[in-house]
Amino acid sequence: MALGDPRFSQLTIEKLSDVQKPIAERIMASTRRNLGGPFSIILRSPGMAEGMVALFEYYRFNTPLDRRLKELAILILAREWTAQYEWFAHQPAAVAAGLAEAVIADLRLGRRPASLRPDEAIVYDFVIALIRRHEVDDAAFANARDLLGEQQLVDLTTLVGEYMKVALVLNMARVGVPDGNDLPLPPLEEGRGQ
Repeated sequence: MALGDPRFSQLTIEKLSDVQKPIAERIMASTRRNLGGPFSIILRSPGMAEGMVALFEYYRFNTPLDRRLKELAILILAREWTAQYEWFAHQPAAVAAGLAEAVIADLRLGRRPASLRPDEAIVYDFVIALIRRHEVDDAAFANARDLLGEQQLVDLTTLVGEYMKVALVLNMARVGVPDGNDLPLPPLEEGRGQ
């Protein structure tokens, strides 16, 4: 499966305006070491990029959400949107955070993982409901609130929204994976279930 040609050129520090440079430096200092993935794209709107970077920093350094559960939510979102770069960037982070390889393998194929831990199953059901149905039933909400508490539940919901925005940017711009790497996600089957 090919994405097609990228729709934006890759920005470098040397090509940035005086408004873009401090945001790019903040990106490279706090979230990544380069301007790959969504960063080269979002820098084209510096005011918006500044807000996104602040949220990325919050989710990375300040949310009380468990890192394993954050990465699970991001992989679910990346899979549902077939955001190749998002998956490529977060799959190793999910492994490092302790998400089981079998869970990651099932997610990659668009299947509900058979070997989810109890907290992962609650997060999976909550995130899938948000993404696919755009709402969460009372049972999934209660389970997630009981597990996470109110702050972490709000953080999980907004994390999903933020990474959905990233997936939209990546897919709109046709951002693939770095040269020399295969696209990690196969197409999803039509009519797949949870």
